[in-house]
Amino acid sequence: MANVKLTGVKKIYDNKVVAVHDFDLEIQDKEFVVFVGPSGCGKSTTLRMIAGLEEISEGTLQIDGEVVNDLQPKDRDIAMVFQNYALYPHMTVYDNIAFSLRLKKMPEDEVYQKVTNAAEILGITEYLTRKPRALSGGQRQRVAIGRAIVRNPKVFLMDEPLSNLDAKLRNQMRAEIILLREKLNTTFVYVTHDQTEAMTLGDRIVIMKDGYIMQVGSPEQVFDTPRNLFVATFIGSPQMNLFSASLVRSGADSYSVRYQNITVPLDSDRCALLKENGVGSMDKVILGVRPEHMTCCFGGEGNAVHSTITVNEMMGSELHLHVAAGNDRNIIVRIPTIELDHERRSALVHGSPLDFTFSSKVIQLFDPETEQSLLWK
Repeated sequence: MANVKLTGVKKIYDNKVVAVHDFDLEIQDKEFVVFVGPSGCGKSTTLRMIAGLEEISEGTLQIDGEVVNDLQPKDRDIAMVFQNYALYPHMTVYDNIAFSLRLKKMPEDEVYQKVTNAAEILGITEYLTRKPRALSGGQRQRVAIGRAIVRNPKVFLMDEPLSNLDAKLRNQMRAEIILLREKLNTTFVYVTHDQTEAMTLGDRIVIMKDGYIMQVGSPEQVFDTPRNLFVATFIGSPQMNLFSASLVRSGADSYSVRYQNITVPLDSDRCALLKENGVGSMDKVILGVRPEHMTCCFGGEGNAVHSTITVNEMMGSELHLHVAAGNDRNIIVRIPTIELDHERRSALVHGSPLDFTFSSKVIQLFDPETEQSLLWK
């Protein structure tokens, strides 16, 4: 197994378009790292540079301490699983998985052992004699993963392997990849545009935009302490609510946020971070609160924002209430349905009033000009 280190890696195409800018990252041995971001952010290009399928324009790539910029893909001891499975349609599942081993002239008894072991791990033993066209999408993806497993590579690379599956199969395959990772205990680099996959699979997440790294951290870190506005709104579903507010500093150590008719004193941790970062009073800040952190006030509390429900989305275990408050027209409040009796739930309809507030312990604050977090340490 191996670590992977990218230092100053850049990808420039012939038309002078820079797809990846100064990419610096060290992936530890046996770590599961996920590259995530919108389409065109450079995540798949970076993965393909690690695989050797794209030439590195600048910088160095090391696998297990060896610079591999000039090595062919076959010499890098990596295995890649593609989005479209890339199976040979005329071969059986067994032959597809065995293909790379036979290219290496491995004895057939060893090939048999490796293929059957991989099939058992992935639960596809009963399909070994079938052709790919006789398999479902999830089964084909297992075969593609099996073809990678038998090579026993230093690094597994996965390029959006679940994007062609329906929602139910994606959930199932996510769980299977987690179990597979525990069994193989090797280094994984995984690319996806789905932040749910990133949050559930990764030890660390690399969030990318326009070829740049926006933030690297654990799922908890990128969710709880986003470095900038892009990360804050990209991670989390529904996305974070953003409000135009003001920040007031009182004395040396106290801060509060004012939004519409309410003032929320900040907790000691946030006050300490703002003071450490040299932040004073600001007429305009972007206040961020996630929908699940909004608190509905059904008792007519005075220190609450008054809003009107515009859309009620019944999601089963929770309600997503879209509300309008002043000029803010698309605020989302998530409420677990178990917290509501029938009478209250039936009253939450279009046009009904709803008061909400939020705790200072869950808010985020961003500079409206730089879009950087004021609470970043």
